Amino acid sequence: MKRIVYASLLVLSLGACTKNLDQVSPNSIVQSTFWKTDADFLSGLAATYKVFHDVNNGYYGVRGIETTNGRGDDFFIRNDVKDLYQLSTFTNNPTTGTPGGIFTGLYTGIFRCNQVIEQAPLSDIASDSKKQYVAEAQFLRGLNYFLLATNFGSVPIITKVPVQRADYFVSKSPEADVWAQAVSDLQAGAAGLPVSYPSAWVGRATKGAALGMLGKAYVYQKNWAEAEKVFKQLAQPDGTAQAPYTYALMANFEDNFSKGSDNNVESLFEIQNQNVGGSQPWAGENANEALGVTTAQEFAPTEVAGWFEVSPTDKLFNEFKLEKAVGGDYDARMYATLVWDYPGAMYYNKPFKDFKLVFGYSALIRKYQNWHDNNEGIWISDINEKVLRYADILLLYAETLTMQGRASEAMPLLNKVRTRAKLAALAAGLSTAQMMTEIRHQRMLEFFREGQRFYDLKRWGLLEQEIKNSDKVGKEFFAPKFAYFPIPQGELNTNPNITQNTGW
Repeated sequence: MKRIVYASLLVLSLGACTKNLDQVSPNSIVQSTFWKTDADFLSGLAATYKVFHDVNNGYYGVRGIETTNGRGDDFFIRNDVKDLYQLSTFTNNPTTGTPGGIFTGLYTGIFRCNQVIEQAPLSDIASDSKKQYVAEAQFLRGLNYFLLATNFGSVPIITKVPVQRADYFVSKSPEADVWAQAVSDLQAGAAGLPVSYPSAWVGRATKGAALGMLGKAYVYQKNWAEAEKVFKQLAQPDGTAQAPYTYALMANFEDNFSKGSDNNVESLFEIQNQNVGGSQPWAGENANEALGVTTAQEFAPTEVAGWFEVSPTDKLFNEFKLEKAVGGDYDARMYATLVWDYPGAMYYNKPFKDFKLVFGYSALIRKYQNWHDNNEGIWISDINEKVLRYADILLLYAETLTMQGRASEAMPLLNKVRTRAKLAALAAGLSTAQMMTEIRHQRMLEFFREGQRFYDLKRWGLLEQEIKNSDKVGKEFFAPKFAYFPIPQGELNTNPNITQNTGW
């Protein structure tokens, strides 16, 4: 799959080439010479995947990762990149650039999906291929709308490729309608996607990925009954995978975030990163530069040529220390997620004492950092970004059952995650409130740096409480409006039919 992301994408060239606009219409090139063969559609689909890790506009690119993680109570961003610091400290406004980049990136992805969805039925490729390509594009479009709903709420819904100028100026739909669009697309993706691919195509969206995101969309809407129906298709009551799926937790939590362990048995969907030799991919979608590899350098300390933009908060550090593992050590995830001053602690092949904790917090980020590798001139990592793991399915399924008053049924699912972390299994008998407290605790530890904490707190109705009950810089500036990004000022300036979000 990493190969198709770097394919020659004619569909991307329309906005980049201006030399011959008076000789040949770019739109004519697309309609008359493209969208004819399987290779064309694979390239078009590659374009929809590729936008996710664009360094500036990609939701799972460097800036997107910093933005989605940086607003949580477990994450600190220093005052270096102005936009990121504003977002982390809740001082951003509609002109802050990073949310605008995410907005642009998500709609770029939707535009590319719409191209595939419209053009495949008109082509002469095999019928089965048409259906699969459309389903793949529908899954990706559904993921984009999922992310728009969680981040912006009420936004325009666009399901057709614009033809006339007026088609670009779409008004906002209510958030409930955006969720309905995401659900519809994810359902269509699940209906048409295969369970798996040949090894050459590992990384492409599967039926399991679509079902997983569909179940998660229902959870975000508190539609517990529908969420349960979906999760039953993926997992059995004891937490083992439901046939034909073969998902399982990796025995070692750290192997989800280590070099060489991408697309493993725990992964339902991940963003395929690749180091192709470049070191400055700040120009955006450039196939000659490294994609998705500079996040580690942004996070790494200055002692190893990193830019040290971020730090975990002590709220997270102390949360890990609340419960000891079997045998008296800390939770196994703590060692894979953080590094701190413990006997023998090493980081980038240096003793931990060689690093300065300049932000006043107790630990540094180890997760995703490729910190074992001592052969890099600069500390970069092309480890894939995990969008959806089986651990997420198990905890969401447990939450779904618990919120329907069935905490005892949820316990085996929760214990799968606990015992992998070397924690003791919990006995049945917890109340709904007690079980939800434990699920929230486990999600905080399990998914640090995976862009989930802020959104979990929001859907639980705990965002303001937990942000203010933390050691996060800027917590005093939090207000309810920060639960959503504002509509970017640039969009307001160009689209006369769009309005600003509430509070902005």
